Amino acid sequence: MARVLSLFRPRPLLALFGVRKAALCRMSLDSRAREVFAEAVESVQPDVAVQRSIERKENSLIVNGRSFTLKNNLHLVGFGKAVLGMAAEAERVLGDQLVNGVISVPHGIQEKFRQHGKDHMLLKDNSRIKVMEGAEHNLPDADAQRAADYIKNVAVGLTEEDLLLVLISGGGSALLPAPIPPISLQEKQDVTRRLAGAGATIQELNTVRRALSLLKGGGLAQCAHPAQVVALILSDVIGDPLDLIASGPTVWKPVGAEEVLSVLDRYKLSASLPGSVKEVLGRASPRWEENKDPSGRAERVLNTVIGSNSIALRCAGRRARELGFRPVVLSLGVCGDVRSVSRLYGLLARFACSRDEPPPELAAEVLELGPEVGVESWDLCRTMQVLGEGRTEGWGATCLLAGGEPTVELKGKGRGGRNQELALRVGLELRGMELPPNGPVFLSGGTDGQDGPTEAAGAVIDGGLWEKARAQGLDIDGSLANNDSFTFFSNLSGGQNLLSPGLTGTNVMDVHMLLIPPIPIKIR
Repeated sequence: MARVLSLFRPRPLLALFGVRKAALCRMSLDSRAREVFAEAVESVQPDVAVQRSIERKENSLIVNGRSFTLKNNLHLVGFGKAVLGMAAEAERVLGDQLVNGVISVPHGIQEKFRQHGKDHMLLKDNSRIKVMEGAEHNLPDADAQRAADYIKNVAVGLTEEDLLLVLISGGGSALLPAPIPPISLQEKQDVTRRLAGAGATIQELNTVRRALSLLKGGGLAQCAHPAQVVALILSDVIGDPLDLIASGPTVWKPVGAEEVLSVLDRYKLSASLPGSVKEVLGRASPRWEENKDPSGRAERVLNTVIGSNSIALRCAGRRARELGFRPVVLSLGVCGDVRSVSRLYGLLARFACSRDEPPPELAAEVLELGPEVGVESWDLCRTMQVLGEGRTEGWGATCLLAGGEPTVELKGKGRGGRNQELALRVGLELRGMELPPNGPVFLSGGTDGQDGPTEAAGAVIDGGLWEKARAQGLDIDGSLANNDSFTFFSNLSGGQNLLSPGLTGTNVMDVHMLLIPPIPIKIR
């Protein structure tokens, strides 16, 4: 009898699973969404990204499978919003081999890190790396240009025996302004500002910007030749195009003079260019005219993306699975107006939570929205297939993840950012929906911890947002009309819906998350 009873006793592993499952059931969807977001941010912390990407083996540096000899020949430069933390970790690993270094970082960032208790992202007092702050309000200025001159001087003095480690992150373009003489910084800014005002695309802007810059478009790598250059890049651009991240200072990108003039002609700016710009564009420069890499210099450069939205979402998906969800990534490139993006998420929520087969017109509208929000039809079809299977086969909870950087049309004078406005608009899209218990939950957050001019990174909402707002006398439509999402969420339930991780020290764009709880199967 005892033998028979023992067969029905729970195994230790099954018992542990039962305890874990019970613990997960006690966690709200809101709490689990915040945990998944925290994991996404943690995975792309500057120090974590550097630590994951470089390996020190005695007198060798291993990066992306390639080995570089270390013999007190290491020089370091960097520029961007996240390079302070990257530099601190790089010096911890490689400091005894470091000859010198200089990094260009945003104005006031060291004091902000101290205030937020992020001392691990600060360099030690005896560091061999010089920290220069500039680009206040994310605009190139004299301080940033001074830092760019220091960085250029480090690069031009290198030999074939030297190794230049370049740390790059978002914001690096504004922190590395080096116009080709005799162009002044103000003249270069005026040209690019007028181009942007005339409606030039980001590709056209970068074409002109590179042509007028000493260090962008591979210029820094050229200055460092014949040294070996290794660039560690934290990407804040959709698709991780190396030539666009900080305008590609280590990426060889030939720019033909005719191509530059064609862009300027297109927007009727050629005749009104400053004399200095005309002089530079009129020079016969092998950097512009060569179609091939001169002297095989690109072979001496290794560019490696060590942190990106893709990495953040992959780690977020792993944490989501640990918390009891089946993760599915919709897209890494969600863009376009937040009104269209919120409509997409609202439709996907309705598709996933419907107890009956969703009407064909719902899926058709999802596919129609795809081009407006930067999502391929294939990804939408794949996602709807997964959500449909989850609904009909009773998988349990699903975590839909996406990344990107939508835009907001500013009409009002309120406070908020694209993530808070997106969350608020999704809450409006879910109004009147037949809701499953405890869901769905939507989160939108900026990985840098700052959403617009506010202290929040974004917000977390559920399908009952509209009813809660009405009960508390809050006007969603008025808040949206005034771009005042932060004030709305601050007043809703004492600010409980705000996502406020504080300054993170990194930036790989935004994370969007839609948590779908288990849908009760309808008995026919």
